[in-house]
Amino acid sequence: MSPVTVGSAPYRPALTLLASLFFMWGFISVINNTLLPHLRSVFDLNYTQTTLIESVWFIAYFVASMPSAWLIERIGYKKALVVGLSIMAAGALLMAPAAQIPSYGVVLTALFVIASGITLLQVAANPYVAVIGPPESAPARLNLVQAFNSMGTTFAPLFGGALILGRSVSGTTQDPSTLTMEQRLAGAQSVILPYLIVALVLVVLAVIIAHFNLPSFGENSRRAAAAERKHMSLWRHRNLILGIPAIFIYLIAEIGVSNLFINFVSAPEIGNLTHEQASRYLFLLWSGMMVGRFVGSLVMRKVPAENVLAGAGAGAAIVMLIAATATGQTAMWALISVGLFHSIMFPTIFTLGIRGLGPLTEEGSGLLIMAIAGGALVIVQGWLADHYGLQASFFLTVICELYIVFYALWGCRARTPEAQHPAKVAEARR
Repeated sequence: MSPVTVGSAPYRPALTLLASLFFMWGFISVINNTLLPHLRSVFDLNYTQTTLIESVWFIAYFVASMPSAWLIERIGYKKALVVGLSIMAAGALLMAPAAQIPSYGVVLTALFVIASGITLLQVAANPYVAVIGPPESAPARLNLVQAFNSMGTTFAPLFGGALILGRSVSGTTQDPSTLTMEQRLAGAQSVILPYLIVALVLVVLAVIIAHFNLPSFGENSRRAAAAERKHMSLWRHRNLILGIPAIFIYLIAEIGVSNLFINFVSAPEIGNLTHEQASRYLFLLWSGMMVGRFVGSLVMRKVPAENVLAGAGAGAAIVMLIAATATGQTAMWALISVGLFHSIMFPTIFTLGIRGLGPLTEEGSGLLIMAIAGGALVIVQGWLADHYGLQASFFLTVICELYIVFYALWGCRARTPEAQHPAKVAEARR
């Protein structure tokens, strides 16, 4: 599977289209951050039950990753993207009956379906972007495309805040516990319109991709890779073996912060805000991730990706320690700033994890995407919040950041010649 220059004519339109997919699944994923405090009020959930909603979302990554890889092999990359978008649209439409009933169980089912569709897109799109250009610039390239994912996550809180929290009593009051049953039922139905809009956009994207001339790697490349794989082992690649838990642990940190953000900054001792007001600050958290990925893409053209990752991990650990111990505006802005440090983590860990895998890239990518299921363990932070306090639960995030530093300083330093000199190996295969 020889890399192709990013700027070559056949691949520039493909990367542009993929950027729109990255935007869309980032947008949908972060609607959850405004949906969770809303559902907490509608169904009168504790923190453990609230974070279970997000856990179900990430369990889909674990369940659907390998079937997604199998499906891509059977029907091809282009059709798999169309199928993934269709599955997401079906899940979005399922939110309408979930809100009408209303039913906590049907909401969980709808979110699981949406996440399964996103998993199919992730399994295909991340390695695709990583391998179609020079190996040495893969971290910068994936950070650039992931920046559009962050653009989606940036605008989602505004969308969710206006159409979900802003249109319900639970989102505009500082004490949702006083809601009547009629107000809770009315609030549940506020999710119908935004998810119908999302479903429509997903269907339009599926139609566009179905008629798009998307380049493929070809059967010959896959057969050659299959022959080489017989004599190679993933277990020889330390950067992959330690990269899988790095992705897993990073997702616990990212999802824990974003899911509990609104509840945290709304607290009287922190920001003393309504949930609708807090969603505007969530916009700043995700803006930091977007800006960080654009900047990180440029910095990594000059600075080794592992050094940038180490600096980001150390910065994240420091600001999360402040968020876990300070009060008022100091704690709130510390939590907001972690988005800037988190920005480059996923795409950088991913590209460092598959560096030097050669014909094993597809299998390694599948394992790394499966590790996104780490987000399901956000329920552990929900349990900590219930038993030790919401603010104290962020000490778990500090521990997660320290593992990222360990991976950047030692874990990603590959021992195989292929991983240490990816550009030379790629040139030899051409």
